[in-house]
Amino acid sequence: MAAKNPVLDRGTEISGLLNHVSPVRRKTALPAALIALLALAGCATTTSTDMITVDRAQGSQENIASLSSVISSSPQDPEGYNVRGTAYGRAGEFSRALEDFNRAIQLNPQFYQAYANRALVYRNMGKPVEAANDYNRSLQINPNYDVAYIGRGNIYRQAGRTNEAFNDFNKAIQLETTDGRAWHNRGLIYQLRGQHAQAIEDFSKAISLSASSPEPYNGRGISYVALNDDDNAFADFNRAIELNDKLAESWANQALVYERRGDKARAYKSYSHAMRLDPNYKPAQDGAARTRASS
Repeated sequence: MAAKNPVLDRGTEISGLLNHVSPVRRKTALPAALIALLALAGCATTTSTDMITVDRAQGSQENIASLSSVISSSPQDPEGYNVRGTAYGRAGEFSRALEDFNRAIQLNPQFYQAYANRALVYRNMGKPVEAANDYNRSLQINPNYDVAYIGRGNIYRQAGRTNEAFNDFNKAIQLETTDGRAWHNRGLIYQLRGQHAQAIEDFSKAISLSASSPEPYNGRGISYVALNDDDNAFADFNRAIELNDKLAESWANQALVYERRGDKARAYKSYSHAMRLDPNYKPAQDGAARTRASS
């Protein structure tokens, strides 16, 4: 099994159960292009599963002060800088995080985890070229580092280089990663290719590894919709909302099922809620426009 980054790796083995779904109702025919738009919106989302999220515990001043004390006692140990850099990243202090990762790499030029951690900071800063270069360097040092394949694959995916992204996610999976992001992101590419059965399998695997993340539920739900399995789609979208009710994507997806069932009033309500969360989310804008008259 590939070596793991104990600080930034977010894959966790948590199993989850879907909610029971309501009886099948009459579906309203919607253009295939609409489903494709939702899938593409999910594929291009900026709420990627490998972006740094604020963690008050790791990024607290108390934790950083403690890590600084460790560094003071062992100033030539690159691991201390790597760990503190991660804490700074969690706190959103990207410039300080870069300083620490730079120092860790200076002390140990073969520190492949530090390259991958610095790459993630660069990605959060909107510097994909610098991030890709660091992932490449990490993989030159350790060709079996699954975290770097997943990170680089996401850069390729968001740049529209889906074949290269697919290969990176495949490689991470072949390395027996336990990081659900590899399956989730490969599932997005299967979905984009219209291979929904394969996408559902990958999203399900991602859920089995990280059931607290709403993204794979949204992804799997869209593929269920594409296969006209609205009951399972509705269960997945509702579960995504339970896990994080601040994502416009989840509410717009829920609205889509209401709309397909002919319940335009509820659809408009959910589309409108999605727009309040993200006024620029086009699937919500378009859905609200289609269903507004029934409100």
